[in-house]
Formats: sequence, structure tokens, C-alpha cells
Amino acid sequence: MLKYVGLVLSGLTRKKLRTTLTFLSLAAAFTLLGLLQAVNSLFSGAADFLGANRLITQASTSFTQALPMRLMPQIEAVPGVTAVSHSQFFGGQYGEGRSFFPQFAVNPRRLRETYPEWVMPEDAWRNFTSTQDGAIAGRLLAEQNGWKVGDIIPLNSFIWTKADGSRLWEWRLVGIFDGKDAEWQKRANLMYLNYGQFDEGRVPGARGLAGVFVVQVADPGESERIASTIDAKFANSSEETKTQSEQEFQLGFIRQLGDIGLIVNLITGAVFFSILFLTGVAMSQAVRERIPELAVLKCLGFKDKQVMWLVLAESFALCLFGALAGMLTASVVMKGLPPEFPITANAFVWGVAGVSVLVLTVLVGLPPALTAQRLKIVDALAGRAGDSPLELALRKAIEWPAMGWRWVMGRPLRPAEADA
Repeated sequence: MLKYVGLVLSGLTRKKLRTTLTFLSLAAAFTLLGLLQAVNSLFSGAADFLGANRLITQASTSFTQALPMRLMPQIEAVPGVTAVSHSQFFGGQYGEGRSFFPQFAVNPRRLRETYPEWVMPEDAWRNFTSTQDGAIAGRLLAEQNGWKVGDIIPLNSFIWTKADGSRLWEWRLVGIFDGKDAEWQKRANLMYLNYGQFDEGRVPGARGLAGVFVVQVADPGESERIASTIDAKFANSSEETKTQSEQEFQLGFIRQLGDIGLIVNLITGAVFFSILFLTGVAMSQAVRERIPELAVLKCLGFKDKQVMWLVLAESFALCLFGALAGMLTASVVMKGLPPEFPITANAFVWGVAGVSVLVLTVLVGLPPALTAQRLKIVDALAGRAGDSPLELALRKAIEWPAMGWRWVMGRPLRPAEADA
């Protein structure tokens, strides 16, 4: 086995500059693949951790359209509903750098009933309820900004204007909450504001409105029936609603940015396609230069399939080392990102990278490997060995753009050049 490892490594180090450049290209491609697939995994699983016993009721046209608060008692009266809270996106910017994080104006008591996953000392909950301008922040958010209880936090809202025409709102931090488990603790990077000051302080025409209603149900299996009942209550009225699970609502919110998964996969496909041609040409050229050496191996007793597997192993080693370097670089980059970008190279991301290595190995290594397998010793030593049809097609795909460019520049190719 060691002799084969030595042969594979000697093949890779035969042209050190070409191997190094190909390796760096593969590493860069897999770094980008790792980062993009981590983003894709984050958005795909962004709502998986949410409770299955919560529904979100929004306006039927869009979640940006507010609903009157008078709908809440009617929703509470639906059989199977155990609690209802309301939430309004605030959209405030903090500090001179105008950093942004999610903030929602809520009723403190109702928030606690519908989101028991958030934990906080009892006195902090009482202060949040009794303080008109009170606010609570997630532990990650508080640590990031160096906040402590009692701080006054100014937020400049790009959505809501105060009655005096100002957009600057000041909130008193009365508590810092955290998640009940590791999954929820990773999401403790948002802020809740007391709806009292928010509703009293905004312009009169906007008062008494809620963004969405959060509906807690006793039996998740009854969610579909309860959602239909809620929407039927307000059908054919000026306040028609759309009720869906919390997971569906969050995914719908994310999709407002566009189909993230499709965008990421298209970019990944373009990168993969480019690296396929680059690595394929490099491997084909490496095997073409070593045809006499491969013939010598067959003279020494190596079988056709052994030579083929040696070439495939060389392609696999190059792709594997490049992928490992790229994925490790991507992991380091992810760890250096701020908390508001919680992307990690999970098992799904590494799985995509592993499958990509295998596919890339087959696509770039199989054509030259088959050429090496079919190699006849006499033809190889006499310099008459030719490329396989797959290799010829690959070379033409690379050479045709260059040939066309030279023609455009005013120097048509001569027949001998076109056949080269």
C-alpha cells in the first residue's frame, strides 16, 4: 500500500507549480462552497426549532399590514386556543454605527404566556410589566453591546414616528433573558419593548394596532382546524386574516428576501462548474505528460486496472486535500463572524463537501484514468498514444473560446493551429 501512496504523491509533485495552483483553486472553491452551504443550511433550518403549538395570525395581504387590537378577544374565544399575544416589529437602529437587531413591541404578560422558552428572573418580569418604557434584551445581544440592567438604550426607528415628529425612542433596560436550552440560547439576540410606551408615543392614527397575533394552542394536532376557524371569523371583512404555523410564518418572512436556497445553489453550481474545467484540464495534462512513465509501470508488471486506479487516486487526493483546506478555512471564517451571523459548518455542510469531492473526482479523474487503462505499451513508448474522446471534448471546450478570441483580434487561425 505504501508504494502506491508514494506513486500518487510523486505524480502530484511532478509539476509543483501546477499542483499548487490547482490546489489553491480547489481550496478557494470549497471555502466558498462551505460558506454558501452554511448560509443555505441556516435559512433552511431557521424555523425548525420553533414551537409546534404556536400559530401566527397576520393580515391576509401581507404581514406588514397592521391589524386592529379588537380582533384579539375574538381569537381568544376560539376553542382550543390557550393564550394570545400580539407583536409589532419596531425597526430601530442603535448607536452611531446604526447597528440593527430585531426588536418587537409586546405586552410583557402575554409574551411570557406564549413564549415560555424565554427565561428571566421573576423580578425582571415584574419590572418589564410595570415599566412603561421598559425593555428586555437577549443575553447574546446584551453581551455584544455591553448592556446592563438600568441602561437607557436609544433606538432610531426607521418605521415609527413619535407624536412630536421625532424617530428617536429611549428604552430602559429592565431585564436580560436567555433561552431555556442550548437551541434557544443561540437565538437570544433580540429585544422586546413594552407596548405601553410604544402605542402611547406614536402618532394617533397608528395607535391600537398590532403587527401580528401569536396564538398558542392546546393540541398541535388541532392547529389546522383552529387556523381555519380564526380566518373564517374575519372572512369577507376589512380585516381578513391569514393564520399559519410559526414555522411557515418565519420561512415566509425569510423568503421576502428572495429564494435564498435557489440563489445559493446557483452560485455553488457556477463555482463547481468552473473548478471542474480547471481541475479536469490540469489532470488531463498531467497524465498526458506521464504517458511514457505509465507505459514503464505496465512494463514492470502493473496491470491496466492498477494504473487506472492510480490516476483516480491522484485525482481524489488532489480534490480531497483542496476540499479539506477550503472547508477548514470556511470554518475559521465562520467562527470569526459576529453573533448576528450564526452560521456553522454542520454535518449537512460537510456532507455536501464530501459528495462534491466524490463527484469531482469521478468527473475530472475518470477520463484520464480510462486513457491510462487503455494505454498500449508500444504506442506509448513510440509517442503514438492519443487522448480519449472525453479528454478531446474537454480540450475543445477550453480551446474554442481562445481560438475565437484570436480570430476576433484579426489573426485567423491556420489549419495547423486549429488542429493543435
